[in-house]
Amino acid sequence: MNLPEKDEAKDEAHEEAKDERKDEAKEELREAFSSYLPLPATIEANFGRAMRHVLGNPGNLLRPGIVLSVCQAYGLPRSKAKELGIALEYFHTASLVFDDLPCMDDAIERRGAACVHREFGESVAILTALALINRAYALVWRSVVGCAPENRARGLAYLEAHLGVGGLLNGQSLDLGYSTLPHDLRTTERVAFGKTVSLIQLTLVLPALLAGAPDGELLLLERIAKLWGLSYQIVDDLKDVLQTTAESGKTGARDLSLDRPNIALAIGAQGAAERLERLIALGDKALDRLLARRPGLQFLAGLREILEDETGRLAEAACEGVRQGRRRP
Repeated sequence: MNLPEKDEAKDEAHEEAKDERKDEAKEELREAFSSYLPLPATIEANFGRAMRHVLGNPGNLLRPGIVLSVCQAYGLPRSKAKELGIALEYFHTASLVFDDLPCMDDAIERRGAACVHREFGESVAILTALALINRAYALVWRSVVGCAPENRARGLAYLEAHLGVGGLLNGQSLDLGYSTLPHDLRTTERVAFGKTVSLIQLTLVLPALLAGAPDGELLLLERIAKLWGLSYQIVDDLKDVLQTTAESGKTGARDLSLDRPNIALAIGAQGAAERLERLIALGDKALDRLLARRPGLQFLAGLREILEDETGRLAEAACEGVRQGRRRP
């Protein structure tokens, strides 16, 4: 009669220990995000304040956390994994600073705080983004030291392809020129592949590539990155349509006012929620095959649960809007 109680207590202790490890890992990443770009004593005052503003507000650090876990699964050293993870987060953060500028999205708030250009001026915001990019490349070079030459060459080429004119930059350009393009699902997802999926691919695939993962596993990671990348974009688009600035932590309803790509606007909030569910279902098939090959990537199942939780909440909000007859797109 007492055995179930003991098992329950054991499970509870295990969960508490796991949560404690997660908190420690997140704090480790927060410290790395703020310290891996040291500021010289001679830095200009306003520039320094802008840099501290960004480095002190890292967001949820989901990407570097994923990088650490992928590196662990493939046997890459933790110190190198941290450098790579923070580098990718610096690239991502720089893209947000640029994206928020008046010449792009003209946003007011990001990660629950004022956008950099609002607090410190546009020119300093640009310098801040460039500083993040410069340091990110330095961290990448440090992280790939020790990798097999072939893996290092493939990894650096992959990084360039997804950040450069065929990846993130092209996606941003398509975003800015969206008003002249068809406002349909195909065009909107093309933008998402450049802006959002590229960074998810780097997060999931690049560490495995540097470790020399088998081609079959790389293909599955690519597929998961594409499906989940589109899924995260739909989540973001639904938040822009359905949530207030206070709820999402960034300026809301910008896509409609600026005529920017938004899948929920292209096919309706309910249609977007349904597509999101389908993408997750397709991702599940690829994930099952991947975990059968590489059980060390089991942490991806937890990410999938987070994504599904977001999906459920937003799908419910979308359907509620339709039921009440509100003017949802």
